[in-house]
Amino acid sequence: MSGDFPTSPQPRLSRLFEALDTGDGTAARRELTEFLADEHTRDDVLDLLARQGADGSGLAVELLAETVDELGLARRAASRMLVDEAAVDDVAQETLISMATSIHSFRGDSKFTTWLYQVTRRRVVDYLRRQRADIQLDTDEVSPAQRISSMIASRETARQLVDRLPELYRAAVVLRDVERLSYDEVAQRLGRNTNTVKSHVARGRALLARMLGSGDRE
Repeated sequence: MSGDFPTSPQPRLSRLFEALDTGDGTAARRELTEFLADEHTRDDVLDLLARQGADGSGLAVELLAETVDELGLARRAASRMLVDEAAVDDVAQETLISMATSIHSFRGDSKFTTWLYQVTRRRVVDYLRRQRADIQLDTDEVSPAQRISSMIASRETARQLVDRLPELYRAAVVLRDVERLSYDEVAQRLGRNTNTVKSHVARGRALLARMLGSGDRE
């Protein structure tokens, strides 16, 4: 794997692998922050996390979802195809869940960001189909209704899992994603600064994605 990071110190890469192997989230985040700060290694470390996630690392999936959310990668991709801001937010969140549940299909044939764009594109298509179905449901076509039912079930599961988040993250996620408050409004409500709220929301979403991706429903 060291060939993926020609300019990165081998010890740092080794520490990241070790943290992923042992499930040490604190150490993994520390090393990941260093890699993400360098634009030359950002794509490579995303590819690495995706491969580790595809191999079954729950921590890698959590960190990947967290990074995608914090960097706004899914939102940026969705905004290229949608105009409505609320729709972009919804699709970006659905993309995080889809990414976690389908990461096993990532084979490294293309960059992770390319793979993520395709996942986002499929979620945009599903969103537009649901919008058309809301306006005029073709009773002869079953698949849109099936997709709607599936999405409702998925969201209900997500709402149930929100209750299992640590309180530090749960309150921020509920206010931001359920009550639809802005980050500044959430910060004011919780008495935290906005950057802290953004971090807590990203961490909470990543934990949800990890739980959904691992089939954790109990």
